[in-house]
Amino acid sequence: MRRPLTAALLALLATTAGCAGDPAPPPDPAPATPAAAPVTSGIDVLYLTMLAAHTEQTLQIVRLGLDRATDPRIRTLIAAVETTETDELATVRGWLREAGPAAAAAAARHDHAGHSDAAAGLARLRAAPPGTADRVLLDVLSEHQRTAADLARAQLRAGTSERVRDLARRVERSRAAEVALMATYRAEQR
Repeated sequence: MRRPLTAALLALLATTAGCAGDPAPPPDPAPATPAAAPVTSGIDVLYLTMLAAHTEQTLQIVRLGLDRATDPRIRTLIAAVETTETDELATVRGWLREAGPAAAAAAARHDHAGHSDAAAGLARLRAAPPGTADRVLLDVLSEHQRTAADLARAQLRAGTSERVRDLARRVERSRAAEVALMATYRAEQR
């Protein structure tokens, strides 16, 4: 199921098509310094919009996971994910506000449900018997974070804002490391 989802995300990002209309105005011909320049490129705004929605879903998963997980290592990992992604979400929302009303409106209209299986994962996690909740959480969160890493890699290929590309690099590295760590935990549970 991951391949069609990833392909759809990559196609969407590569073509700069918005999920609910044009996400942002065209780039400003006179940018400020690269580190402080507002994000105005449609492709960068689209990535930030998708990342914000994806991160909101991640936070739903980890918060439910904190209620269900029993393994202390998994609880520590998902608490760290919650902290990191809460901070990233604040950054992304700030950059979208800086990009202007059109970008903020596009982000508010973005329905990420069509790009993600988070709702199904949350349902699986809620329904998991106590003895299997850790394993289900690892499965659901691993798939979700793998998709975030794929989306970040697409942004690295197509993005134009260096500060958004820097964020995408950090997202790709952290999500890939989380997926690897969760694979280790899953292997130990077998």
